[in-house]
Amino acid sequence: MATPNAATIPISRAPSLKALPPLALYVHVPWCVRKCPYCDFNSHELRGEVPEREYLAALTRDLELALPQVWGRKVCSIFIGGGTPSLLSAAAVEEFLSTVRALLPPESFAEITLEANPGTFEARQFAGYRSAGVNRLSVGIQSFNPKHLKALGRIHDDREARRAVDIARANFDNVNLDLMYALPEQTLEEARRDMETVASLGAQHVSAYHLTVEPNTLFHRHPPALPEDELAADMQAMVEEVLGGAGYRHYETSAFAREGRACRHNRNYWQFGDYLGIGAGAHAKISFADRIVRQMRFKQPKRYLAQVASGAPVQEEHQVAPGDIPFEFMMNALRLTAGFPVSLFTERTGLPITAVSRELEEAERRGLLARDHERIVPTPLGQRFLNDLLGIFLRQPA
Repeated sequence: MATPNAATIPISRAPSLKALPPLALYVHVPWCVRKCPYCDFNSHELRGEVPEREYLAALTRDLELALPQVWGRKVCSIFIGGGTPSLLSAAAVEEFLSTVRALLPPESFAEITLEANPGTFEARQFAGYRSAGVNRLSVGIQSFNPKHLKALGRIHDDREARRAVDIARANFDNVNLDLMYALPEQTLEEARRDMETVASLGAQHVSAYHLTVEPNTLFHRHPPALPEDELAADMQAMVEEVLGGAGYRHYETSAFAREGRACRHNRNYWQFGDYLGIGAGAHAKISFADRIVRQMRFKQPKRYLAQVASGAPVQEEHQVAPGDIPFEFMMNALRLTAGFPVSLFTERTGLPITAVSRELEEAERRGLLARDHERIVPTPLGQRFLNDLLGIFLRQPA
């Protein structure tokens, strides 16, 4: 009889959390002017005007329905994502944030992020978003190369991108810029110019994503000519070199920040914190003393609005099986280049660290992970081959 693999040994005990983790609020705005060919998010091409009043009312009702699950808790951050949230008026954002403060109070100095695209009309609203209470703006640049912007289906050009960054920095002291690399037919030098440009613009945070072709996208149905794996790896190394040389700390797989400007909302995800997600297709993770629950709202905007009106916006809800909790924790925490304190595993999962002793030993043996009695850290090899590292913690059904 074969010796059971570490990944097949079941965890049967329920989690036991001594304290609940921090809670964040995610708000999804599902509309875009145009659906990008690489995007697999829950976004829908806008036909006509955004139904702003109806959607704000639905978000408010969704939040009210969710309150019993998070009663008495405050939120450490708010992230308004999409889609394209900057299609909403500044007045609508201000009204919604006032509602949130009344129903689910944020902590003092909570980070409040809004995603925006560099269209000219939206850029004019940046000052209004700041007055509305948004204190962090995330701008979806993706590239400064007109050829690559066109290939990605973006509706802005390089001049609008630069103008949007100027306006964002004039109104916010905490700006993130999204950029992508390994784009269709992109050369290493073109990727370098993009990264040198973004490094020169003075944003506090840069998110640099490797373009991947996801199912249910136009790129999946009609694959573009992407750089070979070796070239893409060279691009990734270049990104780390250029941004590191410009004073950005590489603190997560795709995230680079000036000192003290790491994204608090995303860091809460990576540290296996809780998040309440409202809006069409939004996901949530909510912890209780003896269980962890995941939810997903109805995705199609019209269906979501109807379900909120009927008092049932949640399409799927399940309790995370105890045996799946370690993998879900590691899938997030091992994205952090500095790893995590050993104590955080028990604090956030409600399980003892001994529940993953065999997996930790295997990862360490393969040179993918380093640890002592205080911290567990992915090695440079583990960061490069993150999927292999995570696969060690993926348990097969008993």
